[in-house]
Amino acid sequence: MSVHTLAVLVENKPGVLARTTSLLARRGFALDSVSEGTTRDPAVSRVTITVDAEVRPPAQVRRQIGELVDVLKVVEVGPGAAIRRGPVLVKVRACHDTRSHVIEIVRRFRARIVDVSPETVTIEATGTRDTRDALLTMLGPFGITALVRSRTAATGRGSATPRALPNSSPSSSPSPVRLPIQGEPPWPSRSTTTTPTRPSRGAARPR
Repeated sequence: MSVHTLAVLVENKPGVLARTTSLLARRGFALDSVSEGTTRDPAVSRVTITVDAEVRPPAQVRRQIGELVDVLKVVEVGPGAAIRRGPVLVKVRACHDTRSHVIEIVRRFRARIVDVSPETVTIEATGTRDTRDALLTMLGPFGITALVRSRTAATGRGSATPRALPNSSPSSSPSPVRLPIQGEPPWPSRSTTTTPTRPSRGAARPR
């Protein structure tokens, strides 16, 4: 499966995430993961969408999302340019004879044990999909009793930060919202220069 990541900057309004996912579901797109979080601007949220590029080209997903009024900008991050991470909690049987082997696997995958009982250990791990799948494969023979996987978070590599610009749709908000990028002040100060106005007709003129 070829997974592509879309970073979608949207207006921070109720129901935006639901409208975005329902639109893609109606169009038949194969969504691998959808997550939402706030940005430095409280008026803007970031929705991270990972899609299966083998089912539909990412460009089609980008065009469909761009039609929504609340969408400010859609940025596609290719497979090699994205950093993807996701958490997993797994509870494994670990008796006295096998516990040392489980602990060694946890150490090799740089995971950590968050709970211990006489018969089981609960492990927390964060990483790419392949890393998490490999961890579960190694723990499988010991007996997995519970498994919880969360959504994937992603961002682009390097220092580039997407700017939130108004959507190209005519119905979008006329006021552009831009996120600050690295190397500039967080929020540029507005100029205090005012343009003098001419007195209206009939107004008293100073003598």
